[in-house]
Amino acid sequence: MPPSHLYRPAPLFPTLGAEFADPVAPAAFPMAKLRWRNDVAARHIGLDTLTSDEWAAHFARFEPLPDNIPAPLAMRYHGHQFRNYNPDIGDGRGFLFAQMRDDQGRLIDLGTKGSGQTPYSRFGDGRLTLKGGVREILAAEMLEAQGVKTSKALSLFETGEALERNDEPSPTRAAVLVRQQHSHIRFGTFQRCAFFERADLISQLIDYAGEAYFPNVLDAAPAERPAALLREVVRATADMAGGWMAAGFVHGVLNTDNFVLTGESFDYGPWRFLPASIPSFTAAYFDQQGLYCFGRQPEAASWNLAQLGGCLALVSEIPLLESELRNFTTEYQRALREKVFTRLGVKQTDPGADIEFLSALFQWMGATQISWDQFFHDWFCVSETRADVSPLAAHYAAPEFALLRTGLLQRGPLRPERLNHPYFQRSSPVSLVIEEVEALWTPIAESDDWSLFQEKIAAIRTL
Repeated sequence: MPPSHLYRPAPLFPTLGAEFADPVAPAAFPMAKLRWRNDVAARHIGLDTLTSDEWAAHFARFEPLPDNIPAPLAMRYHGHQFRNYNPDIGDGRGFLFAQMRDDQGRLIDLGTKGSGQTPYSRFGDGRLTLKGGVREILAAEMLEAQGVKTSKALSLFETGEALERNDEPSPTRAAVLVRQQHSHIRFGTFQRCAFFERADLISQLIDYAGEAYFPNVLDAAPAERPAALLREVVRATADMAGGWMAAGFVHGVLNTDNFVLTGESFDYGPWRFLPASIPSFTAAYFDQQGLYCFGRQPEAASWNLAQLGGCLALVSEIPLLESELRNFTTEYQRALREKVFTRLGVKQTDPGADIEFLSALFQWMGATQISWDQFFHDWFCVSETRADVSPLAAHYAAPEFALLRTGLLQRGPLRPERLNHPYFQRSSPVSLVIEEVEALWTPIAESDDWSLFQEKIAAIRTL
């Protein structure tokens, strides 16, 4: 069965030309056993009608989709990795496979992880562990359920290879992942062009971004387009950072090659969700200085935006770019209010008062070390009745919480009818702290039992 009538191929990236990517061949895997097929996501791009054989042909053997990119493209980019510039990176175990419009007309990229070696693999094998693929699925599902802009895991095949890794028991099982997101144009894509002083390529990327993602950019005069693009990226990045903080999510590796223009969280390696409010909480064991800890994620986003601004300075007046970069703090505070209050189901009031309230709330959560997810579950839509019978009720009855309780009640619930949803009859929320992730993986590793994983995905989708 071919793709449905909703399938609309749109291979725009190849029009940029040969300076931005290298054609590559996918790995030939000894096995292709389907472990994840996201038909919810596939439906929006017209691929849910593919048969099992067609799904494997396209997402395990990477036969081109109809009228799409004819050969996979390993994208070229540089990046700051833990603030150290690295010109020797690029798609080392993935590639851009296809592009299409979704049912809302937005451009969608299909990219891979674990699809084999490329010119940028260096000493890597170009593979992905099965556990890594499972973790990608879980992170994307949880973040999407909480309203954070994120890539989506579309497909995962186990590939029958045994991999050696230093950070998990080896040999370990291998997999290949396909994810979808609106863009794979990284801040590092611009950095590579700036490194080679190719102002012409930066101008090309700006126009591409306008055509593909931000039509307002093309409405600006040519001299103002770099700043217009930066304005859009600052806002999108602020939204992403605010979403992480409301979700209690720690990405772990906030390098410039892991930031895309459209402000989507992606490439989930050593991620974590907070057990409690711990600003210094890190996700990556190798982040020994805490550069990308939970509390420093907005700073990392701002720093990365400054690197993008530096690249755009090759084609723009610097004061125009500096003006846009200064807006990050305001945009981040806006996003934080929106994301946290949305998660709480509480109305916003005066911006300044709301930020003061959130600051006091986070300080209290840090002092008490209560469960991050439990607090948001208990106080959704300012439900005192539910909060007072929570496992954390004693904290809510303490004098230290009195002003915060008053602040919640004064703001009031946003659409309180949502409390009738069965999810809010639960005494505890759906969560995804590291102990739960490991508990899901253990039966898969030991007996190929995927039932707990499937149950967790079903539970996440009730949020």
